[in-house]
Formats: sequence, C-alpha cells, structure tokens
Amino acid sequence: MPATLRSLLHRADLHLRLLTSPEAEALDAPLSWLHSSDLDDPTPFLADGQGLLTTGKQFGAETDVTESFAVAYVARLRARGVVALGFGTEVVRAGTPAQLVAACEASGLPLFEVPYETSFIAVAQANADAVAREANARNAWALAAQRAISLAAMRPDGLGATIAELSRQLDGWVGLFDVSGRLDRGYPDDGVPASDLDLLRTESLRLLRAGQRASLPVTTEHHTGFTLQTLGSGGHLSGVLAIANGGALDRAGREVVTAVIALAGLALQQNRELARARGLLRTGLLTMLSVGDPAVVDTTSREVWGPLPAEPVRIAALDVADQDLDTVVDLLELWVQDRPGRLFFAVDDALFLCVGADDTAVVEELVSRYDLHAGLSDGASYPYFGRARTEAVQALDRRREGRPGITEFGDLARDGVLAHLAHVDVDARAVARAVLAPLLDHDRTAGTELTRTVRTWLEQNCEYDRTAQELGVHRHTARARIEHAGRLLERDLSVFATRADLWAAFVVEGGPGAGSTVSA
Repeated sequence: MPATLRSLLHRADLHLRLLTSPEAEALDAPLSWLHSSDLDDPTPFLADGQGLLTTGKQFGAETDVTESFAVAYVARLRARGVVALGFGTEVVRAGTPAQLVAACEASGLPLFEVPYETSFIAVAQANADAVAREANARNAWALAAQRAISLAAMRPDGLGATIAELSRQLDGWVGLFDVSGRLDRGYPDDGVPASDLDLLRTESLRLLRAGQRASLPVTTEHHTGFTLQTLGSGGHLSGVLAIANGGALDRAGREVVTAVIALAGLALQQNRELARARGLLRTGLLTMLSVGDPAVVDTTSREVWGPLPAEPVRIAALDVADQDLDTVVDLLELWVQDRPGRLFFAVDDALFLCVGADDTAVVEELVSRYDLHAGLSDGASYPYFGRARTEAVQALDRRREGRPGITEFGDLARDGVLAHLAHVDVDARAVARAVLAPLLDHDRTAGTELTRTVRTWLEQNCEYDRTAQELGVHRHTARARIEHAGRLLERDLSVFATRADLWAAFVVEGGPGAGSTVSA
C-alpha cells in the first residue's frame, strides 16, 4: 500500500483519529515524509508532499486560540504544499483547538489527532516504512517491467511488441508517431479520441521539424495529459513516442520508459541500416532504368516495394540538403508503402522521383514541406527513362537560379534553344554583349534608342510599319534607325543569318521577353 494518510489511519496500533472530512484525493495523496515542529512558521523547513506533526505549543496553553492565527497558520502550510497535519494532544494542550479544526476544514487540509500514548516517532516511522515498502515494490516492478519489455523486443515485430508491453505495464495508452507525423501504432487500439490524436500529431511534427531531442508535455481536450518524447539522435530523429499521463510517472516509471526509448531507438536504427541497403538497391535500379532495362527493375521492385508507376511517367529531380536527406528518404519510404505502384524514388547525384504523368502531387508536397528546388520532365515511357531523367536535371539546373519551387522541362522547351543557351554557356553572354556593344555605346553617348529599335524590329518580323507603330514613330524614322544600326554594327541586316545572330545576342543577353532594352 502506498504511503498516504489513509494508510496511516488504517494502522490500528497508532490510534490516530481524523478530525476533518477532506476529499478522498487528499487522503490518498502521497505522503513522502513526516516532520515535527512547533514553530509558528515551519514552512522554510518543509517540502511539497510532506506532512507535519505538532504538539500545538505555538498556539499557547490557553483554551482559546484566535481564529486569525489558526487561519494564517493553516494557509502557510497549504501554500507550502503540506498534505497532512497531525496534532499531538495532552502534551501542551488538552485536545485539538476547535479554531484549528475549523481552519483545516475550510482549507481542505486533512487534520488528524495523535493521542498522548502514540509517539511522533512511531507515526513517522510507520510512514517511513510505508515509503520504503512502496519504493521496494516500485523497484521490483521496474525490474520486472524492463525484463518483460526486453523479451518483447526480441519478438518478430520487436518495436510494436515493445510499445504494446509498455502500454500494458503502465496501464495506459502509448503511441508511436513516425517521421511524417502519422500514428504508426498505438496501444490499446482506439485508446485516444481523434481530436486528441490530431493535436498529438501536430505537436509531434513540431518536435520532429526542430530536429533536436526533446520531451514535451501536452494536455488535450479529453485527456489529463501526455508526454511526447523524440526518438533518435539530434539532427536525425526517427519518430516520437507518446505516453498518456507520462508526466505523472514516478522514478520507477521513468526508468521503464527510458528503457523503451532506448530499445525503440535501437530498433529504428536497425531499420535505418536496412534502409541504407535498400537505398543502394534503389540507386542501382535507377541506373538500370536510365540505360533502358525496365523489365528487371520492375520485377525487383515488385518483390521489395511494389510495381513501378504505370506509363507514361514523369521524372523529378530535387535538391535536398545533406542534413535533410535521411528525413526525406524516411518519409518517402512511408509514402511508398502507402501508395504502392504510384511512386519509385532513388538517390544518385540528386533525389529522383518517378511518378505517374498525372500524379505529381507527391513532388509538390515534398517541395512545399522542405522548401526544395525541383525539375520535372515531360511524360515518357520506360524505354526513354534516361532521356526523361536528363530533362529533369536540366529543369532543376534552371530552377536553381531562382527561388524554391518546380520548373518543368516543357517550359524550357517553349522558351526555345537560344534561351537554354543563355543558361548553360556562360561565354555566350560575353559574346552577346560584344555584338551589341556598338549600339549600347552609341545610345549611351548620343541618347538615341537604336538598341530598342533593333530589338523591336526583330520582334515585329522585321516589318517597318509594325515597328514604327510599336515605337510610336514614323516608319521612315524606324527604317533610318535600322540602317544606322547596321552601319554601327558593320553588318548587313537584310541577311537572314545576320538577323538570327543578332536576335540570339538579344536572347542570350536579356532573355526572351526581357524587355525592349538591353543593359550594358
């Protein structure tokens, strides 16, 4: 039986008598120790959860005790966290002061009377024996629980069996949230309302995204409280363990939970080693797909993960920071299990995803969740997987120039070959600036608009009337400017090859649609 005031009152040899009528919770509150003091204010020498024995010397030997003194005395004890007060009679006073009884009754502090024939030492010793018995019992329980949990960890589903055994030992709900914030398993089933699970999932994701080992108490709508504990090492967390009423565990309970955290972490680490091996297999299969051997890859994938996505497929190439790569891969492994036949992925020089042509939501979700740069190929059949992979890489290269998001290869194709040349050949821009330099220099020194006129002329298919209308000038003015530009460039602008070369210079220097002027 735990050390409580109720257990002391049940000791017939002590002859204790309860003078107040406290709530049952007050009688069953843990009573960690009993002190004796007759000080007016003994609280500096007391701690939360302790009890106090007094002979009442501080109240004087007179029959009457002022109500204000008794109320103030009891208020001090309550504020300090004292859980019980014992009054020894016939030592200083005959009986217990009525004013003290009334003050304790009003404040909810249990008050019991210790008769003259019962020594304070005997009461304190009885409580100490109960504390020791409870501690020994809890230690024995902790050893037995850890032994049972260790045996559970050796079962085929060691992780699930370990968590189920912890739930049984604590007689409460225990759950494991994976790196995506999904409840991987919980015992007992349906032990927590859906709204509580939503809050636990949100808080678990917050801990996982912080990336550091942590413990967090959580109070939900339907439950007094949970404790969330991350699993794994800092910088690479593997999940979150949720324990109902975890914050109320004593030392023995915390030792058992610590053992489970260690075993769960070991199990997840073993899973990680297996995942690394699977990752190497994925990379090999990616290489085989890239060289045009999809049949063997599909057979292997079916045995391990499920079939490849149905044709046509699109390939996504994503930039993932090294510190985030393991977490992203763990998440993708879970998605593969949840979406068989809809996703294949592998890590090579980038993270590559193979998805159905109309099923790119997984790419968008990854980019949004981790703020990534991504390139997405056009649709292709598996014999052309290598070409689609190249398209994805080229789109990713273009995306790296801007903010996180997705660039599709089809958008690059619509920009044209010259636009792509501007991004892959750094020397082309220098050549373009040299070609346009005579126009730029003349405009800068003479205040003319030859550069803008030439570009507009090329954009209007070299038609003077449309160029003049676009610029708001007479067509003879437009023609004169073009002739002047030809002389400055020392090029014959009536020749198609010259016009094409000049347009390429504009595209490489300023990009298509970048405006009608080019900076120097």
